[in-house]
Amino acid sequence: MERAQGPVQFPLERGGTGDLLAGGADGPGRLRALTSVVLDTLETAARARGGPLPAGGPDAVARRTTALCDPVLPEEGVGAEAALTDLVRAVAEGAADPADPACVAHLHCPPLAVAVAAEVAGAALNPSMDSWDQAPAAGVIEELTTAALARLVHPDAPAPDALITSGGTESNLVALLLARERSAPGPLRVMTGANAHHSVHRAAWMLGLPAPVVVPCTDGRIDPAALDRTLAALDGAPALVVATAGTTDEGRIDPLPEIADIAERYGAELHVDAAYGGPLLFSERLAPLLKGLDRAVSVTFDLHKLGWQPVAAGVLAVADTALLAPLSLRTDYLNADDDTEAGLPDLLGRSIRTTRRPDALKIAATFRALGRRGLSELVEHCVRTAEEFGRAVDARPALRRRPGPIGISTVLFRPVVADALGPEAGDAVVAEVRRTLLLDGRAVLGRAVAEDGDGHHRLWLKATLLHPVAATADLLPLLDLVAEAAERAASGEGDGGGGDSEGGGGDTAAPAEERLSP
Repeated sequence: MERAQGPVQFPLERGGTGDLLAGGADGPGRLRALTSVVLDTLETAARARGGPLPAGGPDAVARRTTALCDPVLPEEGVGAEAALTDLVRAVAEGAADPADPACVAHLHCPPLAVAVAAEVAGAALNPSMDSWDQAPAAGVIEELTTAALARLVHPDAPAPDALITSGGTESNLVALLLARERSAPGPLRVMTGANAHHSVHRAAWMLGLPAPVVVPCTDGRIDPAALDRTLAALDGAPALVVATAGTTDEGRIDPLPEIADIAERYGAELHVDAAYGGPLLFSERLAPLLKGLDRAVSVTFDLHKLGWQPVAAGVLAVADTALLAPLSLRTDYLNADDDTEAGLPDLLGRSIRTTRRPDALKIAATFRALGRRGLSELVEHCVRTAEEFGRAVDARPALRRRPGPIGISTVLFRPVVADALGPEAGDAVVAEVRRTLLLDGRAVLGRAVAEDGDGHHRLWLKATLLHPVAATADLLPLLDLVAEAAERAASGEGDGGGGDSEGGGGDTAAPAEERLSP
């Protein structure tokens, strides 16, 4: 069979031909042209959106997106430039933009430019991190990155290790899987606080473990006395205590030293879900908040939260690399025995996934670009901004902050007019304020049910401040928006926010001068 001469050509634009691939010696040139289209479109679309969220609500967003992107699979292609222009415009105009200071609902960070640029390189090269012959250098970068993270979490352990995961959910799943294998024949009993992330319960279900025992919390943190009673009742059965360092709703950190002492006393193991709070370790000033973390056998640590990485960038750190042995797997086409004996690194046991992206590349680029000191400054900025934002809430008579300290960078608050109503009516006003601002595209606030100073649980607006450069002044207009929307909602003037006369959410954005954006 005769070999084709020269590169195979494919249609890129109507009326022309060109190579399709991003890799190889010629790929970067092609990618450069298309990347310019993407960047230009991102810039114009962000200005057109004009705020942290598209105005009009789900139906309006669906109409605008469908108009630009349907059909997704036409009979004849429209060409790369046109496809990118339409799709990027649609997704950017219809985005929740975490780079906007008024987008503060979730643990949803604005990614750093250096991390996104590294992501482009990783996507173009497309290494698959399941065998050395698919990722020769990427495997080395991952090894260097996980070693640095393992030593950060377990600085005094003789042989710590870490895995790159897709996020906290996968990290918690793998942590419970490894604990289950160590406890065999078991059964392993998992106990966790009422404040725990839902992924702990889902992991137990997926692994066929008994439902976790829920330990009561006081002020959003595990009650050590209640944990002591719970472990005593197990009478020595294999147990894994799951504590949280940075709860999703309140940013609270469980009392890790006390929990570690109690677990040790009963022969139980400790896993800490520090998906949110783990990056506090970058800061010498804030790291003491995580005292006791290094006593955990395993730690969940995310960098697409308080680490400003594009999704996904999760980590599972373990105190001893031997704990990862149950993940070992042998399959001849990826890690044959003779290849391993000949010196080819075995990457398959580094994940429960097979094909996986080179997520360590963007993490490594960020680490080398900023260093620990630079990362520390960004983490401290977010924590300091949250404290200042909390003081700004306290200074406004129309708003009230949840009593107690700020949780890492999460601030819970609610309009005072809601307190004057009954519990259900007051919570309904809080919910309506959030939806009104969402549907108007003015602000993206979260919601959380948490204990008030009188012991009753109430609905709060949640601001999770992860913006590494936004100043407190950039956030203050958000408080005005909340106070104004609350007055309208409490007086019955609110309509649930931003709907149009056709009932599907309007296409008209709020006036630019009224919208909070950079």
